[in-house]
Amino acid sequence: MVLPDLPVDLENEGRRAFDLDIDTGIGPIEELAKAEADEAELLLEQLGVPPQFPHGLASRGIFCSRTLNLRSITTIGYDMDYTLIHYNVNAWEGRAYDYAMENLRSKGYPTEGLRFDPDLVIRGLVMDKANGNLVKCDRFGFVKRAMHGTEMLSNKAISKLYGRELVDLRNEGRWEFLNTLFSVSEAVVYMQMVDRLDQGLLPAEVAPGDYKTLYKVVARALFRAHVEGQLKAEIINSPEKFVELDPELPLALLDQKLAGKRLLLITNSDYQYTHRMMTHAFDRFLPEGMTWRSLFDMVIVSARKPEFFSMAHPLYEIVTPDGLMRPCFKANSGGLYCGGSAQMVENALGFAGDETLYVGDHIYTDVSQSKLHLRWRTCLVCRELEQEVEALIHGHDTRLRLIDLMAQKDRVGDCFNQLRLALQRRTQGQAAQTAAVGEMEDGELVRSMQRLLWIMARLDGEIAPLLETDGAAFNDRWGYLSRAGLWDKSHITRQIEKYADIYTSRVSNFLRYTPFMYFRAQGQSCAHDVSDTWPLSSIQPDSSEDQ
Repeated sequence: MVLPDLPVDLENEGRRAFDLDIDTGIGPIEELAKAEADEAELLLEQLGVPPQFPHGLASRGIFCSRTLNLRSITTIGYDMDYTLIHYNVNAWEGRAYDYAMENLRSKGYPTEGLRFDPDLVIRGLVMDKANGNLVKCDRFGFVKRAMHGTEMLSNKAISKLYGRELVDLRNEGRWEFLNTLFSVSEAVVYMQMVDRLDQGLLPAEVAPGDYKTLYKVVARALFRAHVEGQLKAEIINSPEKFVELDPELPLALLDQKLAGKRLLLITNSDYQYTHRMMTHAFDRFLPEGMTWRSLFDMVIVSARKPEFFSMAHPLYEIVTPDGLMRPCFKANSGGLYCGGSAQMVENALGFAGDETLYVGDHIYTDVSQSKLHLRWRTCLVCRELEQEVEALIHGHDTRLRLIDLMAQKDRVGDCFNQLRLALQRRTQGQAAQTAAVGEMEDGELVRSMQRLLWIMARLDGEIAPLLETDGAAFNDRWGYLSRAGLWDKSHITRQIEKYADIYTSRVSNFLRYTPFMYFRAQGQSCAHDVSDTWPLSSIQPDSSEDQ
């Protein structure tokens, strides 16, 4: 099909963009669309343009919970730490751990022989401060795995301790949700100190009376490390030791800006730290003459999120390179500010609600609050997704075998249950399910049941170790980030799906998708959805049709 050489309506992408009646003379649209798509993909391949990540590198994909059209987004706001700036977790959290241990040691806590173990904890776990435990729960709040101190608990112990209660994050006095990578070092310190408390190794003069008090001690030790600036001062002096550079990240933001998007930087970090990190990670990859400031229509530091999204704080304009500030009552495009509120930013730039996308790594501080209070569209950055997706791919065949074994056990179990019911009815003097069942001899019935029990025991012997190691490619102790057991989603996955319209491992993943991408949510399954195993031929016709 030859199209006339006419301008394309890029603004509206209208169906009459070519001033052509496209409804006639082209044949079935399905065939045409497939042919044109194949030809376009071949052209892009010949030009060396890489495909979108799900087709090329699944772990670098952008995944959609709620349909989002980037063409309708006029403003994109970004968090900085672990969003635009990604830290080496072992380096950053390892140093935070070291500072916390130094603080504890100065107060008389024994820390000899302890080291930072990043595999001990993953994002999405929940701290049970009342019992000194770390738990992984499903989307309903049922505990699936648990650890006391640094030792994993057995299924029996979990059932005894949590069998009659659900994890309720509204009870903040007891439960602490680990929803960012910043939580890792704190959780590692706490679980190790729980061991020391249980072992009686904490001196009487400093030993807390319970696990909840111990948590407060650990939290203060780590918070002090951040507040006093020990850690950030070290990072400012040597960012190359802590920051992982991503050459594609500045280019992704540059594409968005050139496509007409207004870009915002909204971070809780102070100006000096923000400027140092952004200069280090961005400026070297931008065109000559550009700096990181050139990308953003407005920069807000010391934003005090999550209150930033719901409350009005004093606004200050930063007027000198060393961060000198003056009070300001109105924000303007292109400004550099401290504090303020999201409402001030909306008023200054003239945008609102669902035409705004906010990108951050913190489910509560960044994603849920901006959505709940402002109805902004949201994107969660979760770096572990890359390892998670790779682990899911690696374990795909094993998981299929596990599912097949479970299905076989269900079939055998259903047969056993029918025979058990037959035996029950026989011993109770009730009629059997069928005449043939009633004619079975007692010995034959019992032998058939014994055989099926033996088969199920053998299947359990195959299933149990596979269940135990399911997700071990991601984490030996906790399994997959997104799963809680074989069939269900984890609590953090529920939070992501509820509050994040899209989610991905890093901001640079936007580069492959372009600023014009239409992200479509996948269909959500229900328990009663049609299954491949259903005998569709047995569906009875509607009797009303015969009347």
